[in-house]
Amino acid sequence: MKPLLFALEEGLPLAAPLCAQLGAEPAQLARRRFPDGETYLRVDTPPKNRDCIILANLCDPDPGYLALVFLAATLRELGAATIGLVAPYLSYMRQDRRFREGEAITSRVFAREISARVDWLVTVDPHLHRYDHLDEIYSIPAFALSAVSTIGDWVQQQESSYLLVGPDSESRQWVSTLAGQTGLPFVVCEKTRTGDRAVSVEVPDVSGYRNRPALLVDDVISSGHTLMETAAALQHAGIDQIHCAAVHGIFAGDCEAQLQASGIHQLYTSNSIPGPHCTFDLAPVIAGPLHELLAGSHPATGRNRESNP
Repeated sequence: MKPLLFALEEGLPLAAPLCAQLGAEPAQLARRRFPDGETYLRVDTPPKNRDCIILANLCDPDPGYLALVFLAATLRELGAATIGLVAPYLSYMRQDRRFREGEAITSRVFAREISARVDWLVTVDPHLHRYDHLDEIYSIPAFALSAVSTIGDWVQQQESSYLLVGPDSESRQWVSTLAGQTGLPFVVCEKTRTGDRAVSVEVPDVSGYRNRPALLVDDVISSGHTLMETAAALQHAGIDQIHCAAVHGIFAGDCEAQLQASGIHQLYTSNSIPGPHCTFDLAPVIAGPLHELLAGSHPATGRNRESNP
């Protein structure tokens, strides 16, 4: 029997291609808000004895979290065989330690809550900063996949011979892998952060690459301040044609307009989050592990799998 895919909200760009890759049936779900703000949710496709996949956009997690809880609980009550969560962008990974006394370590709390609701989790390029693996905080099978090869395939199809640029040390893993796949040169900048929205970026010597366009590469675009500072530093170093490719495009506030005003000509993201810059399809990246999970051949230990399909 085909698995059911429940898109937690309308317009998720990954829903249709993921259904096609999996041969899944798109399930019908009604969701709205009562006048007092409470969530109304109704499952219109019977899930009894079916494998159910919840596709959730967690880039703005707080408003949608209760809907996710309600849906998972309802599917369980209605007899779903299994319930899995595909959260291409995984929220609440930022606070991974207590920096000041009394702070909530929200990554652990969120992971504990999600682990209690679903049977498995699939995500793409989560922010694993102080964690090495998702199973340090998730007690269910959790697949942490990588979109780097997908971005690399796209880069190789372009006519431009880019200089690949990582805006900070955390981006080295993506930009160096891309360089290995594409044969393009790369540099990694040094970022100094003095606040949530205050950063400075120092660019290495790029004098030998001034005839190339630069492609900034990162996992997520949120406030965009690091990328704006990087673009300014590259322009100061003599590189004027600047593009940016990221796995997840959150574009908080007026970030998109500010990035374009800073001199970044084009923005490219995956279809993990709805938006106008979706260029890379994550469905082929996600489908392989999902086939294993749905077939019951996933690792029983719950250890996440870093995958570069």
